[in-house]
Amino acid sequence: VQLVESGGGLVQAGNSLRLSCAASGSTFRINAMGWYRQAPGKEREWVATIISGGGNTDYADSVRGRFTISSDNAKNTVFLQMDSLKPEDTAMYYCYAETSDWTYWGQGTQVTVSS
Repeated sequence: VQLVESGGGLVQAGNSLRLSCAASGSTFRINAMGWYRQAPGKEREWVATIISGGGNTDYADSVRGRFTISSDNAKNTVFLQMDSLKPEDTAMYYCYAETSDWTYWGQGTQVTVSS
């Protein structure tokens, strides 16, 4: 499974960004996909997950109500719509995909929120 993220950038606080993560390869093995983020000097933090097939979602408390994860199954792509962005959302955002025996990671996309 290969993952390619896009959509990061620089945005002012209160504005929105949408990240995309396109999966390729053995996508039929994917059970769930989602996002983590890592700010400088901090540990990697889980952000959101979407379950394949059923589409159940879950969010970290820090982003619940502001971020929305969704998927386009036909395109094997997962999206993270980020609204009401805050400076503390500044981080490198990483897409991941879980199979029964491995977790795959994308290369990351930078999100910077200015105050």
